[in-house]
Amino acid sequence: MTNSPPLPDLLAFAAVARHRSFSRAAEEIGVSRSALSHTLRTLEQRLGIRLLNRTTRSVALTGEGADLLSRILPVLGDLDEIFADLAERRGEPGGTLRINASEQAARILLRHVVPDFLERYPRMQLDLAIDGRFVDIVTQGFDAGVRLAEAVPQDMIAVPFAGPLRFVAVAAPGYLAQHPAPQVPADLSAHRCIRQRLPGGSFYQWEFERHGRAETVDVPGVLTLNNNAVMAEAAMAGLGIAFLPETVVREALDADRLRLVLEEFCPPEPGLCIYYPGRRHVPAGLRAFIALLKEKLPG
Repeated sequence: MTNSPPLPDLLAFAAVARHRSFSRAAEEIGVSRSALSHTLRTLEQRLGIRLLNRTTRSVALTGEGADLLSRILPVLGDLDEIFADLAERRGEPGGTLRINASEQAARILLRHVVPDFLERYPRMQLDLAIDGRFVDIVTQGFDAGVRLAEAVPQDMIAVPFAGPLRFVAVAAPGYLAQHPAPQVPADLSAHRCIRQRLPGGSFYQWEFERHGRAETVDVPGVLTLNNNAVMAEAAMAGLGIAFLPETVVREALDADRLRLVLEEFCPPEPGLCIYYPGRRHVPAGLRAFIALLKEKLPG
């Protein structure tokens, strides 16, 4: 046991592995970047293995580092649960709650849930990571994730909230004045569409449905973006038709800066879920967050 590294050193390693950045990890832990770098070098010397490959621009786990991370994360998670339970016994949840979410989901949480959560539970800290990529929340050290229901892994416990979600095709009045609105999805082939590039590099194909019949369209376009808010701005500027969550463009629709097209082909679909591993005890902070989520945004 005398050669076992101190717990703070393992926490520092896990933070660097999670952020893939010494600067961001140092900020989270509350130490200087140089002090954190020294801690990691000391840890590597103590263990006799190289855990990280460092360059001036990136940090990556070695094979041994990835193996160590996979082994210590469950242990660190158990410690978080122990401390959270102790805080709960004092009358309120405490500790850090780590949630990975898409940008759209994070905006909804920040608007409707997060302010009340932090006010109601002052001993809690919320680490909300916004990520366009779908990540493995277990290996990345998150307590929960928030995604569309269709993207949630089957081995997770999922709690829906905020009701169904609808993706809609929209265009500016000025664009529609110059280009007749499409009547069926196939008409999009004659339009300028604002395409979306997914985090993996592929184009998002627009999905429509009417009378139970689904149709997927690989739309044409001269403009490609990868951010919903920017896509909405481009559509409002008259650059083409965009396909976006209705929540993103609701204000623009109400203000007649955008108009719906192909509305009958855009039915509601299962919306957002918060999900978490079901094989372990649920931390008190996560239970409190889910309870407030159900209160503010019932499914």
